[in-house]
Amino acid sequence: MDFSLFYFSGNGSTTRRDKYRLLLEGAKFADRNGFSAVWIPERHFDAFGGLYPNPSVAGAAIATITEHIEIRSGSIVMPLQDPLRVAEEWAMVDNLSHGRVSLSFAPGWHPNDFVLAPEKFANKKEIMWRDIEVVKKLWQGEAIELKNGADKPVQIHTFPHPLQKQLPIWITSLSDSSFVRAGQIGANILTSPLYQTLDEILRKVLLYRESLAQHGYDPQGGKVAMMVHTFIGNDMNEIRKKVKEPFKNYLRTHFDLVVKSAGDFWGSVDPKMLSPQDLEDLLDFSFETYLDGKVLIGTPDYCQKMIDELKQAGVDEISALIDFGIEFDWVMESLEVLQDVKQKFAPSLLREPLAV
Repeated sequence: MDFSLFYFSGNGSTTRRDKYRLLLEGAKFADRNGFSAVWIPERHFDAFGGLYPNPSVAGAAIATITEHIEIRSGSIVMPLQDPLRVAEEWAMVDNLSHGRVSLSFAPGWHPNDFVLAPEKFANKKEIMWRDIEVVKKLWQGEAIELKNGADKPVQIHTFPHPLQKQLPIWITSLSDSSFVRAGQIGANILTSPLYQTLDEILRKVLLYRESLAQHGYDPQGGKVAMMVHTFIGNDMNEIRKKVKEPFKNYLRTHFDLVVKSAGDFWGSVDPKMLSPQDLEDLLDFSFETYLDGKVLIGTPDYCQKMIDELKQAGVDEISALIDFGIEFDWVMESLEVLQDVKQKFAPSLLREPLAV
């Protein structure tokens, strides 16, 4: 079992000067302690997650302060991007990091994000699969034909050339079809336990590995990473005090997660119509539901048991989401405990960058 750090929930509306402190210090901690990667998302037009509108920019910053960890997008919303720019920007990060780039792609989901490309929203999934292939070609030095400003066809190569000859690719996946399609192209999988049971995860992983084999890839060669909210400590009462309000605020921002945990009855409920007390009761209920097997929030013994269950479900990597509003010092203390847990599953193996 590998372990990585995942970022998403930072508050983009803060005016604090140190708003990227956890991103940078967490990356340095992961680099020193044999974690496999740091994941950086793409998020637009919302304070929640709004620290991360461009993962390649954050990836370039991390490249200059680390030596070993992979720098991964988690994820590039491909329909919002020009594949030329994706290839250019991430090839630059690949050079800055001496060959440590790895990219996960997603089709996107929020209609407001698509003010950047409204014409692509209806066919976002098809566009994602198409443009992943374009990025792969450009990464490998192939040219693509486009029309220039004079309306003439030209052959375009992107620069700089990356250090890695093959771009490691992940697909952010929840549905059966995306697991199967990822196997068809030999990509890795990034997924989450929030909308799936362990049995569902195992079934999808088996579909994925069957798809890999059917399309000529090593069925055990693909990796499945599980993004999971993580905060580990030695006293459950203290953990609850530190985590409950930040996690409730996280759920308050993403009411669809509350609906998923509370059941079908709440699917038609407008949170604005709930009384303050009803909303708090619902958030309390949802928090307890997520603590029961959906998040790595608890003591080392509890978290080790859950990691064992995820391993049995076919998961190869725990991608620990650590930035959901908890105080910086507490998160860094939790990382020390996570490091101890990690050591029980795999020794710290530092990945060497490519020679240049």
